[in-house]
Amino acid sequence: MNDTMTVRLFNPRGIASAALALFAALWLLAQPALAVEGTVEGGRINPLPIAIVPFLAGDGAEEAGTTISSVISNDLGRSGYFNPLDPASFIEKIESFDQEPRFADWRQIQAKALVTGQAFVDGSKVRVSFRLWDVNTQQQLAAQQFTTSPKNLRRIGHLIADLIYKQLTGIDGYFDTRIVFVDESGPKDRRVKKLIIMDQDGYNPQALTDGRDLVLTPRFSPNSQEITYMSFGSGTPRVYLLNIDTRQRELVGQFDNMSFAPRFSPDGQKVVMSLQDGGNSNIFEMDLRSRNLRQLTNVPAINTAPSYSPDGSRITFESDRGGAQQIYVMAVDGSGQNRISFGDGRYSTPVWSPDGKYIAFTKQANGKFAIGVMRPDGSGERILTEGFHNEGPTWAPNGRVIMFFRDTQGESGGPQLWSVDITGYNEQQVPTPEFASDPAWSPKLN
Repeated sequence: MNDTMTVRLFNPRGIASAALALFAALWLLAQPALAVEGTVEGGRINPLPIAIVPFLAGDGAEEAGTTISSVISNDLGRSGYFNPLDPASFIEKIESFDQEPRFADWRQIQAKALVTGQAFVDGSKVRVSFRLWDVNTQQQLAAQQFTTSPKNLRRIGHLIADLIYKQLTGIDGYFDTRIVFVDESGPKDRRVKKLIIMDQDGYNPQALTDGRDLVLTPRFSPNSQEITYMSFGSGTPRVYLLNIDTRQRELVGQFDNMSFAPRFSPDGQKVVMSLQDGGNSNIFEMDLRSRNLRQLTNVPAINTAPSYSPDGSRITFESDRGGAQQIYVMAVDGSGQNRISFGDGRYSTPVWSPDGKYIAFTKQANGKFAIGVMRPDGSGERILTEGFHNEGPTWAPNGRVIMFFRDTQGESGGPQLWSVDITGYNEQQVPTPEFASDPAWSPKLN
C-alpha cells in the first residue's frame, strides 16, 4: 500500500507533537496493560467483554467512522479473546472524544475495556483517532491518531485492532495481514484455479492470475511483497515469483522433473522446494540471486513440503522413507535428518510457527484428516480439529491462529478456508468468493 499515512500518539490529555511516517513502529503509551487473565480453561477461551463505541464523525466522515468501528469489533470478536458488547446495551452516550467516560456506566454492563474514537475529513484525507480505557482502573491504556486516504479505512481498523489486542493480551496482533490462496470455481471435474489475495477477514479479494494455467502452493515472501507459487502452463511445471503490487512475474526455474511446494527462506534470499526424480523426490534449496541449486536430501523416497524454522537454521519436511508419510527435521545444510512424528497414521504438510515453538501438520488416521501441532522435537502433539478432509495449515504471524482448508463431500461440495486457535477452540470459516484451498498467511504488513 503506497498511500501516505501519518500516525500520531496521544498523551493522556492531549496530542503528542511527533508524527511518524507510514509503516513506522506503532508505539503504545507506557501504561500498564489490562491483561486478559484466565482466558483459557479446559481448552476453551473465556472472552473479555469490551465496549467499542461507534466512532464519532464530522465533516462527512460518518461512513468512515462506521467502517472503522465495525472492523475493530469484527477483528476482536473473531479472535475469540474478546466479546464486543452490543451497542444497544450502552448506558452512556459518548458525545465528545475528549470527555472522560463515566466508568460506573460501563462497569454496570460488565465491560472490562472501552474503545472510543472519532473520524474527520481533512482535505483529501481522513483523520482517525482512538482511545483505549481500562474500565476498572479508569486508566487510559493507549491512544493514537492516523491520517490516511479514504480507501485505507479498513486497514486503519485492522491497525487499531492490532494495538488493542497487543495491549490487552500482551501478544502481537495479526489483523493487518493478508491471505493468498487458490480460488476454485466451476464444475467439480473441471475446476478453474487462480490465485487470489485478500485481507485476513475476507475483504478486498483481488485476482493475481487469470485461471488459464493450473496454480498450486502459493507462499509469501518475508516482506509480504512477493509470492512464490507453482504453475502448470502447457503441462510444464514452473516456479514463479510474483510481485503483488506490480503483478510482474519472474521465472525462478523450469524443471523437467516435477517440483512441489516452493517456500521462501526467512531472509527472502532462497527458496526451498522438492524435485522429482523417477518415483522419488528430494528437497533442494535455490539461491534466488545465483539460481544455484543445492540438494539437501538424497534417499530413495518421496521427500517434500519443506518449511524453514524462523531463524533459518533448520528445515522440517515430510518423507515416506520409513514406509509412510512422517515429519522430519534437518539442519539447513541437510545434515542431521531426524524423524519427529511417531503417532498412528500419516503426517504431512509440516509448517514451522513464526515464533519457532511449534510445527503444524496434517494427520490422516482412522479415515479422518486432522490439523495438529507438535514441538520441533516431536513432543506435545495436539490435534486441533479433524473431519472428512482438512489440510494445508498456515500460521498467523503471531503464532496463535492456524488457517487451513476443509473439503466437503458431495457433487456440490468443495474446499473452504477455516481458522482455529492453537487451543483448539474458536474454529471459524473464513469468507471467500468461491471455493478456496491452500491458503498462505502473510507476515504483518509494513
